[in-house]
Amino acid sequence: MSELHPAFLLWPAAVLAVFLRGRAGAALAVAAPLAALAFLPQAGASAGVWTMAGFSLEPLRVDALARLFAAAFCLAAALGGLYAFSEESPLERAAGLAMAGAAAGVCFAGDWVTLFFCWEALTMASLALIWAAGPRARGAGLRYLLVHAAGGGALLSGLLLLRAAGAPMALSSLVSGGAPMSPAAWLILGGVALNAAVPPLHAWLTDAYPRCSPAGSVLQSAFTTKAAVYVLLRVFPGADVLVVLGSVMAVYGVIYAVMESDARRLLSYHIISQVGYMVAGAGLGTELAVSGASAHAFSHILYKALLFMGAGALVHCAGTAHLAELGGLYGRLRPVFWLYMAGALAISGAPGFNGFISKPLIGLAAEQAGWNFAATMLHLASAGTFLSVALKLPYLAFFGAERGKVLRQPSAGMLLAMGAAAVLCVATGLYPAWLYARLPFPVDYHPFAFSHVRGTLELLAGIGLAFWLLRRGMKGEKGLTLDFDWFYRVPLAAVVTAAAGALQAAGAGASAAAAKTIAGGAALLRERRPEAFPPVGGSLMWLAAAFALAVLLAR
Repeated sequence: MSELHPAFLLWPAAVLAVFLRGRAGAALAVAAPLAALAFLPQAGASAGVWTMAGFSLEPLRVDALARLFAAAFCLAAALGGLYAFSEESPLERAAGLAMAGAAAGVCFAGDWVTLFFCWEALTMASLALIWAAGPRARGAGLRYLLVHAAGGGALLSGLLLLRAAGAPMALSSLVSGGAPMSPAAWLILGGVALNAAVPPLHAWLTDAYPRCSPAGSVLQSAFTTKAAVYVLLRVFPGADVLVVLGSVMAVYGVIYAVMESDARRLLSYHIISQVGYMVAGAGLGTELAVSGASAHAFSHILYKALLFMGAGALVHCAGTAHLAELGGLYGRLRPVFWLYMAGALAISGAPGFNGFISKPLIGLAAEQAGWNFAATMLHLASAGTFLSVALKLPYLAFFGAERGKVLRQPSAGMLLAMGAAAVLCVATGLYPAWLYARLPFPVDYHPFAFSHVRGTLELLAGIGLAFWLLRRGMKGEKGLTLDFDWFYRVPLAAVVTAAAGALQAAGAGASAAAAKTIAGGAALLRERRPEAFPPVGGSLMWLAAAFALAVLLAR
């Protein structure tokens, strides 16, 4: 049993889920991830090395970092299955289980070939989950496929360059002290950064995740970006460029979230922001930073799932997640509001919630490493997070002007999943020693120090007071927030349209020329005029002359 890969519990369940209907399929979507989670403590350090097609493969290499991320992925899959117990389609259940298996495969991959296989399997399962939402998600799914095909191509190109240079296939760090990274490492970093939604390679996330079903968004929020964070922590610890990129991500996502009026797009931008903390932690590369990024990834998977559950409940009950079309829902959706607020306080780093015990580790690591710029950017992002997720969104959705929406109540599975996620956010927040003991490196940090608690409460209270004074000016507005995707949506569309027109014109010209040539040849054959063809004797003479000349030159 110690050599059994957790993915081998999840992938067969994904295949079976396609054929199971009703409660049997719903139960499988919850039970399979929980079984994989229960198995994780028994997973050995390694299942050995396999030789296949000349490659040395190690599909199961287990350490604290891999086990922590895999546990978070299994929890997210189980919560997602419970959330959609009576709503999800068989295809969505299968895609969610396949994503969990692929993400676990990325965590335990001990070689580049296994990593790439599981990486691409994660992309295809994620694409299936997007398209399972129906026609409204087809365009977003196609864009997702094109973008991630480019990222996968960059990753594969880097791996081929590594192989050509004679590098071993064992998965290891590509950062060597202060030495510059190789072109292969930069290609791999580009492919991983795309999956981590590092700006400007991020627009696929805010485009695709809001198009999924409510349960699909919950599952999407857990896997792709955090699998990329895992690879950054494993392969690029100490890459300085990631500190800058992560710091910019943290603030960039918050700025766009503050402007956004669609609840699920708002939360999608906060994935970018929160992943920025983890990317910065990978770039710092110290033991505290790597452990802090790992702890924050674990916390983020839980509270972000809870937040997307709340936004999904709005879609389920009111038919929309756009804040301009919501308001006055508190009286009819009180359980949804209070459970959502547990996630909102967790992502804001409020005392007693898991964000409070994980987020400061990265800021402290930045200060210790002398990256004051990064520490400042991360603190600014914290303020914007509380403003948009814990104040703006719930105020407009639950306490704004009454919009007269016809509601249906959330299902029991939705409330149970939100309750379970909220309990996990509070439990890990109140008992940080449990999480700290499972980090890749020891952590000597006391989050409930009086100065930390006081400073956090003062910051949140100040932002809350400012919001309260300005709340009457807050309102949801319909519209599209322009982002970096404009640069490939509009200009690229124009280029493709122009190229298509040029090809069409060239094709029409070629068709006309071919038709004219064929018509002329046909007419020539019909006439059969002797003078239209060269005499046979003359042709033979010229052929003989050419042959003689070739012989003379050869001598």
